[in-house]
Amino acid sequence: MKLQDKLKQVQREKKALLAANFYNLETCKGILLAARELKLPVILQLTKSSIDYMGLRTATEIARTLSEELEVESWVHLDHCDDIELLKKCLDAGFDSVMIDASDRALDENTRITARVVQLARSYGANVEAELGSVPKLGRELEADKFTDPVEAGSFVEETGVDALAVAIGSKHGFYKGEPKLDLKRLAAINAATKVALVLHGGSGIPDESLDRAIELGIVKVNIATETKDIFTRTLKNVLQEREEIDLRKTFPEAINSVKNLIMQKLKVVSRTNERR
Repeated sequence: MKLQDKLKQVQREKKALLAANFYNLETCKGILLAARELKLPVILQLTKSSIDYMGLRTATEIARTLSEELEVESWVHLDHCDDIELLKKCLDAGFDSVMIDASDRALDENTRITARVVQLARSYGANVEAELGSVPKLGRELEADKFTDPVEAGSFVEETGVDALAVAIGSKHGFYKGEPKLDLKRLAAINAATKVALVLHGGSGIPDESLDRAIELGIVKVNIATETKDIFTRTLKNVLQEREEIDLRKTFPEAINSVKNLIMQKLKVVSRTNERR
């Protein structure tokens, strides 16, 4: 099933897909082991920096091969890209979905660039995500005046034909200072104005109850990255400090398992299958 069709399906069910960034074979494996255990689909995300680190072909093959071996329904997505050439290379490599992020541009320019990418991606049958408003990047703080405007969102979606829209409603990339507060009233208005798959970036650190309510109000894709990097690195540090072991085949599995446990918990929330429900 194409990602855009899957997003429509979970949207009807008032659920969401988890989109998890991976950085190497180990983090990808942890994500997919979680999805296999729960028998749930997952989106595997790559950024430009991760592609630069692993190489486009290698990163793509890791995602595809592990998904096939573990029998997990997954899609490969390019996250936060403002480089049209890289975006096209990813489409040529078989990515199921791409995100064109021109959110730092003026509205008319964002609209023009996004519409161009949508037209390009159509020939590949790929899903296209864009961002409107500003979800703060790492190290930046929230600015309420840069939250997504519902009226602008309606026009933007209609003029671009984009499949999914990342919205700025109070989430941010990286760690939060204090508990994040999502503007759920704004989210409901955006959902009413667009009807496309809405995406929540900065899913790391948002309480389960807030995620659940956001999904009820239209969020269909939830991104997680920071918590994955954090749990993998902290676990590996602890293992290396506790024992004199240099064999990576013995130290990495515990970090992989930590990623698996984290992703399982997130998958239960977004699929709304948590035991608490």
